[in-house]
Amino acid sequence: MAGAFSLRLGPRIAGTPPPPASATKGEGRGGGRPTGSRALVSKKPNKEHHLWIRKDSAGSGKKALHLVNTVSKLPNEKEAVYGALDKWTAFEPEFPTIAAAKALEMLKRRRQWLRIIQVAKWLMSKGQVLTWTTYDTLLLALFMDGRIDEAESIWNNIIQTHTRSVPKRLFSRMILIYDTRHCPDKVLEVVSDFFIFFL
Repeated sequence: MAGAFSLRLGPRIAGTPPPPASATKGEGRGGGRPTGSRALVSKKPNKEHHLWIRKDSAGSGKKALHLVNTVSKLPNEKEAVYGALDKWTAFEPEFPTIAAAKALEMLKRRRQWLRIIQVAKWLMSKGQVLTWTTYDTLLLALFMDGRIDEAESIWNNIIQTHTRSVPKRLFSRMILIYDTRHCPDKVLEVVSDFFIFFL
């Protein structure tokens, strides 16, 4: 008797367990596919938006590189540089803001300080790309080109025009410029302005 009983239970114990109830609920309504298999089906990501961003970014990078290569070959004359910059934007439906910002960054990496000064001042004359990064790059270029008086003039204009909104990195930039040039009085002035702004 015990042997017959163990023989009847043996195949059931050794066999594959039946599927859970949750897996068989959908058989009567939507076909034989278990509900759990729905987790394997995922929506295709919408790649159009990402491709558009990459294309735009690549386009602005090419425009920036074209500008950098163009101005790098020009003589050190303001008229020649400004003329090339005007041609660069002549047929653009909108001002190439991103490309101009990238061009300044490329010039910075190449340490072409005079070209940065010329491009940044041209942008200022157009009222374009007047970001804190542009001002910081211009102050650095003026310092590296030995034009401390111009850097100080632009700094004073920034302080007077943009009260309460000047970022800390510009204060750090001017403190470094004055400290490198051994101007302790000027350093104290910038530090004093910093405390007025942030305290």
